Amino acid sequence: MPRSSFYYIPQKPHSYNQELMKLIDKQYMETPFFGVPRMVEHLRGLGYGVNPKRIRRLYRQMDLHAIGPRPNTSRPHKGDGHTVYPYLLRGLKVAYPNQVWAMDITYVPMAGGHMYLVAIIDLYSRYIVGWSLSNTMTASWCKECLESAIAQHGKPSILNTDQGSQFTCPTFTEFVEEQRSIRLSMDGKGRAIDNIFIERFWRNIKYEKIYLEPSDDGIELYGKIKRYMAFYNTQRRHQSLGYKKPEEVFREAA
Repeated sequence: MPRSSFYYIPQKPHSYNQELMKLIDKQYMETPFFGVPRMVEHLRGLGYGVNPKRIRRLYRQMDLHAIGPRPNTSRPHKGDGHTVYPYLLRGLKVAYPNQVWAMDITYVPMAGGHMYLVAIIDLYSRYIVGWSLSNTMTASWCKECLESAIAQHGKPSILNTDQGSQFTCPTFTEFVEEQRSIRLSMDGKGRAIDNIFIERFWRNIKYEKIYLEPSDDGIELYGKIKRYMAFYNTQRRHQSLGYKKPEEVFREAA
């Protein structure tokens, strides 16, 4: 089973923002093409007097990006040391385990706050090779999750991420480059569909566990996610895998 970790830095709760973030998260799972203007109108329709500035800030805090093409997606960020890498998966046939891993972060609501979940999925088998839970999003946290997955399962040929600052930061990119045999691939900005398998996984875990069983605190949430990961990898059958389980496909083809 993949190793996991739990990071917690105490933070003051903001109950109104937490309420809005839970609503945004659920709606985004249904309509990932909703940008800030549409989400503002959706929330106003529910009776919340929100403005675009607040929702834009919450989108950034939740690391959300509406699906939609944007120009100049392969250019490096200027002046901050961050680098964006080209997208390598277009037209690629994924034929074996550890050929391509995809890594992403999602917001996870709790009864009294929220945390962030990072996960790494093997695209061939849909096996979750690593994950970690934290209440802050940092490049070091992502690096440590990837480092643990490599130690347990070996190196992928390609690692695909989005263009979030945690993944374009030198702390993360330099670690990947030091592995030498791993090529880093990044989705076009605003194109969550490029990382569709892990987006589907987020939908699965939220609708099958997180939304059904809200957690009161991070420790409780960690336990529930750990149990779900074990279920997903070893028991949940996938139609696209011929109704086999991810771990079964990952192990038999490795």
